[in-house]
Amino acid sequence: MSSESTQQKDVAVQSPQKTMLVLLATLLSVALTCSLGFWQLRRATEKEVLQAQLTQRGSLPAIEGQTLGQMGDTVENRSGLIHRAVHLQGQWLAEKTLFLDNRQMKGRVGFFVMTPMELTQSKAVILVQRGWVPRHFTQRTELPLVVSPKGEVEITGRIALAPSKLYALGDSDGGPIRQNLDMGALRQETGLPLLEITVVQTGDASEGLLREWPQPVAGVEKHYGYAFQWFGLSALITMLYVWFQIVRPSNFFKKSN
Repeated sequence: MSSESTQQKDVAVQSPQKTMLVLLATLLSVALTCSLGFWQLRRATEKEVLQAQLTQRGSLPAIEGQTLGQMGDTVENRSGLIHRAVHLQGQWLAEKTLFLDNRQMKGRVGFFVMTPMELTQSKAVILVQRGWVPRHFTQRTELPLVVSPKGEVEITGRIALAPSKLYALGDSDGGPIRQNLDMGALRQETGLPLLEITVVQTGDASEGLLREWPQPVAGVEKHYGYAFQWFGLSALITMLYVWFQIVRPSNFFKKSN
């Protein structure tokens, strides 16, 4: 008996138990992939709401820096301030400047320069992400030249949380070059009453620093992409079931007759 005849016979004599198992597995797979697709759509809706909040906050008038230390450093206050524009007046504590390593801007690797600023009037201290500077090509531990004007300075920026952490092997050994920041540990190390929030300085390049920051986005597009993939997989499973369990057996019986 030829292999083609054997395959046709298998199609014709498929047991009811096997048919039910295939149907059950298909229904479960379609239900799972559809539920994951709808979950991604719900996440996209949540992110759209968040994106609207970010856009709305960015359009509000700038906060005056002296009020930051008077608002109370609570979770509720911090969440309501993130991405708000801010105007700061104060003095750089240049000797406490830190350089966050392996940070990119325009496809180049370098440092994010972080300097605490003591605010005028309130005397609160806030960590400012002042800009980006390239790293020395061969001398990785060489500190770049960054100008920190003395006396009172004024800057504009937007309020943010501490910079996102990168994967690091082992613990930081201190020093001005770091991979990541821990605000609690930094308070103990420096003795400064640092606020939990930080400020990302905006504006043109100056003081040896670039400030071409990406616009804050909530990442809505990726959830729509994932949803499309899950719904596409659900459709593929359905089409395979229809082809192998309905169309092929049907064609086989037509040929037999």
